[in-house]
Amino acid sequence: MHFAYLPPWWLTFIIALAVSAAVFVAYRRPLSPLSTWQRVILITLRTATLIAIVLLIFRPIVRLPPAGVRDVVVPVLVDVSRSMRVADADGQARIARAAALLQFDVLPTLSQHYRTELLTIGEALEPGSVASLTARAGRSDISGALARVRERFRGQRVAGVVVVSDGADTGPPATGQRPSDAAGGWPVFAIGVGATEGLRDREVLGIAAGDQRLDHASVDLQVSAASSGFGRAPFQLRLLADGKLLESRRVGPTADGSPIEQRFTVFPDSQRATVYTAEIPTDDREPVAENNTRSILVSPAGRKRRLLVLEGAPGFEHTFMTRAWAADMGLEVDSVVRKGRNANGSDTFLVQADAARTAALTSGFPARREDLYAYDALVVANMEGDFFTRAQLTMIAEFVAERGGGLLVMGSRSFAQHGLAGTPIEAVLPVELDERRGGLTRASLGSAAPANGLVVTREGESHPIMRLGASGEETRKKWAALPALASTVPLGTARPAAVVLAVASAPGGAVFPVVAVQRYGQGRSMVFGGEASWRWRMMVASTDRSHELFWRQAARWLAEASPDPVAIALPDAPQPGDAVSIDVDARDAAFAPVADAAVQATIERPDGEKQPLTFRHATAPAGVSGSPGVSGRFTAVFHADRAGLYHIRAEARRGTAVLGASDRWMYAGGGDREFADPRLNEGFLRRVARDSGGRYVRAADASRIVTWLQEAERQNAAPGQRDLWHEPWVIAVLALLLSAEWVLRRRWGLR
Repeated sequence: MHFAYLPPWWLTFIIALAVSAAVFVAYRRPLSPLSTWQRVILITLRTATLIAIVLLIFRPIVRLPPAGVRDVVVPVLVDVSRSMRVADADGQARIARAAALLQFDVLPTLSQHYRTELLTIGEALEPGSVASLTARAGRSDISGALARVRERFRGQRVAGVVVVSDGADTGPPATGQRPSDAAGGWPVFAIGVGATEGLRDREVLGIAAGDQRLDHASVDLQVSAASSGFGRAPFQLRLLADGKLLESRRVGPTADGSPIEQRFTVFPDSQRATVYTAEIPTDDREPVAENNTRSILVSPAGRKRRLLVLEGAPGFEHTFMTRAWAADMGLEVDSVVRKGRNANGSDTFLVQADAARTAALTSGFPARREDLYAYDALVVANMEGDFFTRAQLTMIAEFVAERGGGLLVMGSRSFAQHGLAGTPIEAVLPVELDERRGGLTRASLGSAAPANGLVVTREGESHPIMRLGASGEETRKKWAALPALASTVPLGTARPAAVVLAVASAPGGAVFPVVAVQRYGQGRSMVFGGEASWRWRMMVASTDRSHELFWRQAARWLAEASPDPVAIALPDAPQPGDAVSIDVDARDAAFAPVADAAVQATIERPDGEKQPLTFRHATAPAGVSGSPGVSGRFTAVFHADRAGLYHIRAEARRGTAVLGASDRWMYAGGGDREFADPRLNEGFLRRVARDSGGRYVRAADASRIVTWLQEAERQNAAPGQRDLWHEPWVIAVLALLLSAEWVLRRRWGLR
């Protein structure tokens, strides 16, 4: 026996004196009814009781001998997901190689030293047998399996955990911990099954949709593909829309084996969701065909986007811009133009807006937050910084950061005398509000560009605002052919998160950003530092739509990311069988979260069946505005049991008042995570083994696992221990001593 908290000698001496003093005080007076031997018995009982209490305070511990090896368990986990079908394990399928490995090498040797239990890794952790191993599971949740092993064998002596897998961890991402942490401190010994090189495979790595452009409502799809094991042989890359072939290209692998990037321009249906699929025809020599296709959903544009334009004075610029926006059927434009001052010296305004919103604009700017937040984007054109109050500037900054709206600032008056510098919207804008020159943009301009002529940057060639042609080269040529601007505003350099889309040179040779954008908070911002863009309309052929396209694309880009008061959030690329989290954010007209909202929603399955969803109130997610602890987010979990299109419709109410409604499309089965890069993922298995204190080995050297387990067991073979203060007999002894003294005192006439 030893003590967990052994006191120093001087403290032991003081405690002994305290015990002696306590006993002496209790029996210091002559007790006439008691004989000498009776007093000795009572003093002995009191002393023993106090000593026992003191000893328990210092936590006495009894060491236990090590358990026998047959009392130590080794869980053996084998991956039975579909990727284990791949036949690259010494000419066998991975699952067959794993079964043979377990049957003839691993389990017989481990069973001689430990108690083993075979478990399978799929969507869940389940008991298994070597004879019944089949690669059928939809995914391999290795991280989740290690966490469940810890719960399954809690309280037992575990020498280590053996994992037999190809390293494709395709379960839901673990939050806040590494896979090795889930093993509960037990070393993980991983056995990799499969090949890291030499696998013949062609794969569609990804497909992404850009923002919609106005050139015939087109969308750019960026497709990434890869080919390995086929040398430099070219292959076909096809694009399909809802299963119908749109385009086929013959592409060849790159010399260094890097991904192949291809851009397709498509024209999605404006009324319904369209599923685009990139596919590579399967070669007979490919062992994996599941990763030859990948799909993406392009949703219809939805409701009209609402634009508020504040113009400092009537002019050509305002006339041509608003005319371009008014011609866009996807935009709804309200404009406020400052005409001058009345007899009292107050500004007067010309308001052109919907009748329901006109009253809120008569003073030139919405007075209430909910009136401004009714718009998706705000354009400030030639309005001096001192026109706005500090509160209005703060409201504009919050309109972008919290509401998720778009902001465009343009015109020399808006930037004159650094009128916006030091205001709440300075950080919202993508450029510094000073006269520092952009050295990096100067190098990209070239000497042939005319003064104030717009030059598109490399980033601008592919950005949806600047795209005037089908390719970057065509876009650059069209911008170069347009007339120069009348002048440019000397804007400062771009902020770190901003993107400069176009630059121009002043007559003195200085180069300035003219078009720059950035994402700020939940919204977007843009500056236009040119004057007289109407030249792009009046000084070119009547058939040239460059001016119209530029301003309409700019307005759409700013406004399209703006959410509704009731918005649905969905996960990216769900798979059939996933438990899909559907989130609904309920906010009022001022975009304050409504925690007491009632949300009703239905989801329409691919077969047309409609199912109601049950929502629960959730905590405020990161990045969502609102007071701490207040959330307007509601969550429902839905199991996508099949591939295809799902349509979600949701409505939120506060009492009898409707806060709003929303609908979203979701496509399940766009890609097969289980076969993404189907090679043996040694990196993941090595990392799990290393971080847990275990080791990684390939299948050919799996016999070394037993030796490593025994080494780990010897290192952790310290004797066990048991706290005496948890033992029932210790409490019984204390109770017996106290009871004996009390009973004897009563029998001998003492109180």
